[in-house]
Amino acid sequence: MSGDPSQYVRVREKGARDASYPPAPEPLTVPVYDNHTHLEIEDGEGLPLDEQLDRAVAVGVAGVVQAGGDIESSRWSAWAAASHPRVLAAVAIHPNEAPVYAERGMLEDAIAVIDELAAQPRVRAIGETGLDFFRTGEEGVPAQFSSFEAHIALAKKHDIAMQIHDRDAHDAVLETLQRIGAPERTVFHCFSGDADMARIAADRGYWLSFAGNVTFKNAQNLRDSLAVTPRDRILVETDAPFLTPAPLRGRPNAPYLIPLTVRFMASELGVDLDAFCAQLAANTLEVYGSFED
Repeated sequence: MSGDPSQYVRVREKGARDASYPPAPEPLTVPVYDNHTHLEIEDGEGLPLDEQLDRAVAVGVAGVVQAGGDIESSRWSAWAAASHPRVLAAVAIHPNEAPVYAERGMLEDAIAVIDELAAQPRVRAIGETGLDFFRTGEEGVPAQFSSFEAHIALAKKHDIAMQIHDRDAHDAVLETLQRIGAPERTVFHCFSGDADMARIAADRGYWLSFAGNVTFKNAQNLRDSLAVTPRDRILVETDAPFLTPAPLRGRPNAPYLIPLTVRFMASELGVDLDAFCAQLAANTLEVYGSFED
């Protein structure tokens, strides 16, 4: 990508969904953070970045971690973090993009770009990286493993967090982290495992980030996982514009909708909402550092 990264925006195909953003929920009294979002993807009304952030702050979402998945979105994420005090960045080559770059003979060069971006002060995570055996066939698996291991090394090199994308690859992800050695601050973005996996991850010191799909009727595994995760290992995210929480499925997700997920999680756990929000915020800052720096 050449020119100003601020000009890079992807448009998500809307299909037959309701493409309008929902009304704002009741604000949280104690602010939290959205630790994984994709604000470079326009959806619904195509809200500008400043408006997305203003809507979030108005309901008690103090900041976001904007995640990349290829060279362009990672550059955009780094730009957004450098330009906005309410944004930190994660940069990476997504596991489904790794085989694409590899086929073009560009994977090493792409990872070198991520290495350069990771040196920027407001880039606080390598992500999203990991393994995805759902969308990529067997022919792409070697490139995914190579990319994942390279990203683990980058997180350690720059002493920043790592956000893991894990889809239908639970055992392989856990084995790779154990074999290579996980970064000090490792987050399972949009955790998708079961309670047994949650216990293993928490015992190893990883953080589990829950998204709006924890509210879905068919996601009992996520609620079971939430129940067994120590409070100091829980994070919350939108993965916007995806995974809009119930009862708003089918409409675009955004950071300002996080209060719906947070309230649901607090109710499931039977804990005080304000205390839970304070814990979520403290966990986020422990992983990514201060938004003020």
